[in-house]
Amino acid sequence: MRPRNSFDRSVGWRKATIRQLSAVRDLALFNLPIDSKLRACDLVAISVADVSISGRVRERAIIIQRKTGRPVQFELTDQTREAVAGWIGSRRLGERDYLFPSRVHTKPHLSTRQYGRIVERWVSSIGLDPKRYGTHSMRRTKAAHIYKKTGNLRAVQLLLGHKKLESTVQYLGIEVDDALAISEQVEL
Repeated sequence: MRPRNSFDRSVGWRKATIRQLSAVRDLALFNLPIDSKLRACDLVAISVADVSISGRVRERAIIIQRKTGRPVQFELTDQTREAVAGWIGSRRLGERDYLFPSRVHTKPHLSTRQYGRIVERWVSSIGLDPKRYGTHSMRRTKAAHIYKKTGNLRAVQLLLGHKKLESTVQYLGIEVDDALAISEQVEL
């Protein structure tokens, strides 16, 4: 079971990419979507208060999804908390600020299109095809790895905020062969 169109932290992709990311913002913008499993529209609209309280980045956060209107909870790993804290500190962002403010003064936060361009630049810089990997690959990465390690579709469904299990199955690209491979691993 190979995660479809997901970034693989475990084989050095992440380390190679981080070396190429010089901006503090980019490091936070790389780590947070993998941990949060949020859609691009939700990610760019996160406020500092959503992930930080009294100057300390939270271990867990809850965001109301734009698409579904449902809350989704996620954890922030140590490396993500460190990256986000570094970004907040470097820009002196307050709790009322967007975590990723726009550089264009007429826009309150980074646009989903600009976020897409940033991810496209990262993907191209390491020689991958930007048509195959994008912002949604960031969302899918951790979910695919959780499924691969545990086989627990319900957990992945909750983490992604999907209403229907069938959506999660389709989202992960799970085929009958995958289900049979899991079944073969279980002995009674």
